[in-house]
Amino acid sequence: MKPTRDDAWKLLNEYTQSASLIKHALAVEAAMRAYARKYGEDEELWAVTGLIHDFDYEQHPTLDEHPMAGIAILRQLSWPEEIIVAIQGHAPYLGVPRTTLMDKALWAVDELTGFVAACALVRPDKSIANLTVKSVKNKWKDKAFARAVNRQDIEQGAAELGILLEDHIGFVIEALKPAAAELGLAGDLA
Repeated sequence: MKPTRDDAWKLLNEYTQSASLIKHALAVEAAMRAYARKYGEDEELWAVTGLIHDFDYEQHPTLDEHPMAGIAILRQLSWPEEIIVAIQGHAPYLGVPRTTLMDKALWAVDELTGFVAACALVRPDKSIANLTVKSVKNKWKDKAFARAVNRQDIEQGAAELGILLEDHIGFVIEALKPAAAELGLAGDLA
């Protein structure tokens, strides 16, 4: 089975009602699609992986359940093993090594998309349109800001992709801009 974006969207919405989790999935999808394009990889495959990586989280939010409950569902549905392995790799407590570029990209963008969105939402215009790497780095230093975001995981993700953290942040900002309205990051004028 080669799942389509429509397959992933249906699966995500079957298991996820939370608007914030749907936006997170859409943000990770956008960043994954952009990285696939950058690396000359299969954009649809990477985007689908990003879109469904946390589809089970709302119903199975604990470390002993997520993402394994989702993995079991994906296997029942005969989803490709490369998607399953990437999803396992984004949960470091499972000990599944990230060996492919797709695995590494999912790990690298997962937390960062949320941090970038949080940075955009605290701007006066509540928009990602003019968000800069410098602004994100300033918020990065404030440990009270988005305290739940694991900055070390983001740093490790950039390192695994072999890029500077600043370049990774800038790339993700640009990747999210086309989806700004859908992500709630288009600002007060949207």
